Amino acid sequence: MKKIIFSIALIIAVLIACKTNSSSSDTKKLSIVFEAKSNSSVSGTATFIEKNGKVTFVAKMAGLKPGVHAIHIHEKSDCSAADGSSAGGHWNPTFKNHGKWGVGQYHKGDIGNFTADANGNGTITFTTDEWNIGSGDPTKDILGKGLIVHEGSDDFVSQPAGNAGARVACSAIIK
Repeated sequence: MKKIIFSIALIIAVLIACKTNSSSSDTKKLSIVFEAKSNSSVSGTATFIEKNGKVTFVAKMAGLKPGVHAIHIHEKSDCSAADGSSAGGHWNPTFKNHGKWGVGQYHKGDIGNFTADANGNGTITFTTDEWNIGSGDPTKDILGKGLIVHEGSDDFVSQPAGNAGARVACSAIIK
């Protein structure tokens, strides 16, 4: 009888340990570093954390001109061009018009605007269930894309990219 109770207790302990391990492995984290483009001195980092079916994105930037700047996910993880143009256009796997996230039509890469303070520092945080990290779903997977910070703000109207000006920082969204 003691052997049966011990065996049951052991099985329960293993199941609890497996459940605990699997839920912590459900969190994916990706950190990337920006490189300056278009003769800017912009620097920064971005982090993507996927948990419970949502991705939270945080970018911290320095060296910007004070004011409002756009940030978008672009088609390619290629930051080789001096002006960032090698990253291609906005990531738009659903073939929608450019716009403001959550209002009418928008690209999956249309993150939006953030403000740099008087010292040129800015932060943006964004959470969505429309992205994931590494699933292979071409309409949701951000891996293999580029992240671009623009010199100006996105007007959310001009096609195809919001008239946000030069690309002042770029980072590949890769592991």
